[in-house]
Amino acid sequence: MNRHEDEHPPEGACAVVDGDPIPRGDVEAVLAAIPVRSGRARGDAPLQGRGAVSTSGSAAGRDQPPPTASQPTTPSAERQRRRWATQVVVADVLARRACEDRGLPPPDAPLTLGPIPQADVASLGSIVAVTLAYSPAARTLLTHLEARQHIPETALREYYEHNRDRFLTVAALRAGTDPFGATKDADFLPYEHVKAGIEGELRQAAGRLAFFSWLDLARADVVYAHGYEHPGDPSHPDHEHRH
Repeated sequence: MNRHEDEHPPEGACAVVDGDPIPRGDVEAVLAAIPVRSGRARGDAPLQGRGAVSTSGSAAGRDQPPPTASQPTTPSAERQRRRWATQVVVADVLARRACEDRGLPPPDAPLTLGPIPQADVASLGSIVAVTLAYSPAARTLLTHLEARQHIPETALREYYEHNRDRFLTVAALRAGTDPFGATKDADFLPYEHVKAGIEGELRQAAGRLAFFSWLDLARADVVYAHGYEHPGDPSHPDHEHRH
């Protein structure tokens, strides 16, 4: 994940983005805002923020969250937690630059962390879910990417036809109608009534895929300090890369 193994960030930096060092204090701020979670097992409980996050720098996948409280706090777990937080900080820096490059208005909001729905962690991965909760620039960029997605009529109609169970009327649901069995047109909400909702869902999904692709490419040339590499970087022995 690091294409510049012969380069090293300066002292006090967790990473370098396009020649600009990112202070390690930014990572510590994210770690302070995302406590080690309590829960039965990894992935059970939502990540909870602690409000505003201060960063010391002027420019501040979908991978594993910090370990749960039920897991022992080991040096390896702490390293992975630090690497995980570094990705959130780096993604914010990259999103700020991407917004500037695209001429998007700079977000007028502080870096904060509120409660993060577990559904977002499950669908986006913890790094992206927390990045979007933490970074106004990342949210601005995602909104921009979603708006640029074109969903053809054929895709909308195909979704409607292949997901008939989602469009049963209330009466059909109460009657226990099998959407894939013997049905009549009156058992389903008309296509024109649900088309806008389908388009919104598919545009959101396409925008998220575009965001994932952008982030994967944007962080390819980031140079990380030792101990701050991507959690899934196979060059360090305790890497993890499960989605």
